[in-house]
Amino acid sequence: MKALWFFEDVNLFKLLCPHKFKQYKDCHTFDKYKKQDYIYFQNDSSNKVYLIENGKVKIGYYTEDGEEVVKAILTKGELFGEKAILGERKREEFAQSLDNLTSICPIGVDTMHDLMRDNQTFSFRVYKFIGFKFKKLERRLQLLLFKDSKTRLMEFLEELCSDYGYDCKETGDHVINHPYTQKDIASLIGVSRPTLNILMNELKEADIIDFNRRQIRIFSTSA
Repeated sequence: MKALWFFEDVNLFKLLCPHKFKQYKDCHTFDKYKKQDYIYFQNDSSNKVYLIENGKVKIGYYTEDGEEVVKAILTKGELFGEKAILGERKREEFAQSLDNLTSICPIGVDTMHDLMRDNQTFSFRVYKFIGFKFKKLERRLQLLLFKDSKTRLMEFLEELCSDYGYDCKETGDHVINHPYTQKDIASLIGVSRPTLNILMNELKEADIIDFNRRQIRIFSTSA
């Protein structure tokens, strides 16, 4: 994934938030949300984009049968609702807080367009980020449609390693310090939580990985 996106490990909030721009700083506010609060619903007016100052946000939609499909779980520094920049009128998805202390920076579409028009570097970063998100979503949908559950988990672990991992100097293992719960991971790869537990424990017993609540270690012997 790093070959696709050279702003990896960059907090987009620090780069894009309007309070960094003097002309917008005085009128700029942050919205606070508790766990399970919705930031917007499907079919809401699409007139803002959002940056996560703190917390975690789930992006998804409901099928005609009422089944929830999770598209992404985003954390500090990430952008969402960006289709509004591209002309979306109504939301095609919902955004829901997963933390009790979620803080969001809302940006009106007109303000975003002004910033992009007046700052070429800012505009480039936004479009680059949107392109990266679309590629990542397309890859995840392909996994859900065409791969079995174990393969989906292994490829998701590779993605986590790219986004949150580092190589341990002592052992050569890939260590992933990630922000997701097991429920989050299960939702993202399209399996139940019990199925995820079985798959994770099978990999652990095979000495491929070890894990705890917030860290996954991929052993170098299995890489």
